[in-house]
Amino acid sequence: MNSYIKNGLLVGLSIMLVTACDNRLTVQPTQSIDATQALATEQDVRITLTGAYDGISDGNLYGGGFQYTGELLGDNRDVVFGGTFTTLDELWRKTVTTTNVDVRDMWLDSYNAINRTNNVLANLDKVSTENRGNYEGQARFIRGALYFELVKLFGKSYNDGTPASNLAVPLVLTPTGTISEADNRVRNSVAEIYAQVLDDLTKAEQLLSVTPTGSFATALVGNAGVATKGAAQAMLARVYLQQQNFSAARDAANRVITAKTFSLASDYASAFTDTSPETIFKIVVTDQDGVNNLNTYYASNRNSGRGDIRVQTKFRQLFGAGDVRGQYFTTVNNNVFTSKFNDLYADVPVIRLAEMYLVRAEANLRLNASAGATPLADVNTIRARSGAAPLAAVTLADILLERRLELAFEGQQIADLKRTGSAVGTTPYNANNLVLPIPQREIDTNKLLVQNPGYLN
Repeated sequence: MNSYIKNGLLVGLSIMLVTACDNRLTVQPTQSIDATQALATEQDVRITLTGAYDGISDGNLYGGGFQYTGELLGDNRDVVFGGTFTTLDELWRKTVTTTNVDVRDMWLDSYNAINRTNNVLANLDKVSTENRGNYEGQARFIRGALYFELVKLFGKSYNDGTPASNLAVPLVLTPTGTISEADNRVRNSVAEIYAQVLDDLTKAEQLLSVTPTGSFATALVGNAGVATKGAAQAMLARVYLQQQNFSAARDAANRVITAKTFSLASDYASAFTDTSPETIFKIVVTDQDGVNNLNTYYASNRNSGRGDIRVQTKFRQLFGAGDVRGQYFTTVNNNVFTSKFNDLYADVPVIRLAEMYLVRAEANLRLNASAGATPLADVNTIRARSGAAPLAAVTLADILLERRLELAFEGQQIADLKRTGSAVGTTPYNANNLVLPIPQREIDTNKLLVQNPGYLN
């Protein structure tokens, strides 16, 4: 972590603390923060945790950035990027530069939010016994989820080479409160990041309740967008699947499904409403706060978007007759757009229950097992909701295709291709240009950082 990150973290923390502590509004112009003054009460810690949620809702993170980055990097002309933003065009063309500001801000915003969770975790002694486990669980969920996104994008895939020696991102687990050369960090290995992700998410699952509880839950409108036990389990299912730990992935997904906290929406369109019963975790967007960058780039200009990402016939032809997912598009001036993100103020889905059925189906198939349900039953459950004809038998290729059809444009494309060793068109899954570069500004200010292969320092 370099001085650019640290300056950003300090600015974000300072703003957060000014908001949190209205009886301590006099902030000295210093490059350090006295933690004993910054987080002195449970209210301070709670507001810092709220700040972490605000951080991950940023448009470069779960407000859309993680999702469209995963889709554009993994796209093989299923869509065409027709916008004017060169930063997104670079992602789509797989020609990302080290000065790409979207990549830079994704890195910075992630570490800002991570620093907020680190401040929460370092000050749990200020929190009442009643709320302490809940606060810790939520902070660990956020930190674990962010490091999972970072390791997928800035490091080699877990199945590419040796995770113990492949470089990922710096692992920072304590609050950053000063700026000095001593705070520069090297990049940790892919294996080390995954180990921390699993540690955070496993503890989050143990600590969190099925539904939001305690004083913190009441701070967010409608208890929406708050990490729960189900959210931790679902994120664990994703992590284990990416590691090809199929038994653990299946079991985590099965815990989500069998808990029956969530249920599939009655029809496909309803799965993308703010009241969808299958949304496990989401980013809350209102007309006062939050951003939905999936609407910005994927929706037509008729639906408040820019009309940048246009779905091609090649992709639409993958859907069978009667499958309503194959008609869930909007056509404007002969350009076709997904209808998933038409509402400017719609909440941004991060994980849906449908994905858990598909995780369980794939893992069971690979294990020649049927824990919870047979792979065929799980796939047909998803297909039935969309009016698609049931399959008589199911193969791995069928399940992977079903993931593509069901989860299209939701951010899983590049991760799925990498973990299955599948090329993006003619580009091998382990090509250098399918891994994001370490932002140049980070390299320039922290000489301990090593650039990814294929990019010049």
